[in-house]
Amino acid sequence: MAIKGQIDCIRTRDGDGPGDRISHVGGVHPDGTRWKLTQERAVHLMEEGWGFYVAVSGQAAWCEVAISQQGNKYIRTAADGDLPHNLLNLPECS
Repeated sequence: MAIKGQIDCIRTRDGDGPGDRISHVGGVHPDGTRWKLTQERAVHLMEEGWGFYVAVSGQAAWCEVAISQQGNKYIRTAADGDLPHNLLNLPECS
């Protein structure tokens, strides 16, 4: 069974491409404690079968691994095509 997690915050950094702007993603464990992963770690977990999603208007927008023009793997929501707007619209993780 795949582990599923809701991403509800991000950490950003300077970058021009879609895979360059997000450094970390985060959310809340079922026990209420917060979690935060580097984007690279989240990509690795997704490749191992984990699923992450973002809540958009009460619906799950599932994340997928994409590859930038520079060949770097990054997370985006499937509904966003080439741009990770659903993720970039999330608040910054503390």
